[in-house]
Amino acid sequence: MAGILDSVDQRTQLVGENRLEILMFRLAGRQLFAINVFKVQEVLQLPKLTLMPQRHSFVCGVVNLRGQTLPVIDLSQAIGMKPIAPGPNSTIIVTEYNRSVQAFLVGGVDRIINMNWDAIMPPPTSAGRQHYLTAITKVDDQLVEVIDVEKVLAEIVPYNAKVLSGSP
Repeated sequence: MAGILDSVDQRTQLVGENRLEILMFRLAGRQLFAINVFKVQEVLQLPKLTLMPQRHSFVCGVVNLRGQTLPVIDLSQAIGMKPIAPGPNSTIIVTEYNRSVQAFLVGGVDRIINMNWDAIMPPPTSAGRQHYLTAITKVDDQLVEVIDVEKVLAEIVPYNAKVLSGSP
């Protein structure tokens, strides 16, 4: 138990030291992408996928993971790239954003690295307004694109910010 607490302590101290950890992965090609490890619950092989009628075109289906039903989103297709065909050797990244848990189908996971925020750069302004990047960085002289997962999720499950009127 002490080992787990030490690991949690280590990760929470990263924020105070101006550092972050990113999980690097590939989608349909050779390009490396990343997301902040802080939002990742686990990485695992795709469990049995169940198809759903009238699902969003980016949703491959749902999986049952320890009694919880999670949508599996093809992250490659969601950001405008070639879709990934789910198979028995596929990898998913289970994440939690805004109290919502979902899995992202990816081509394969590369590794987790700990970086200084100084190495993180904004995406180029010439990328336009419709891109899915929050940042870019370089790892081993290779460009890594940090994906804006919140934007992907907002397009699949729009956030309802309607304020209810009436007395409390």
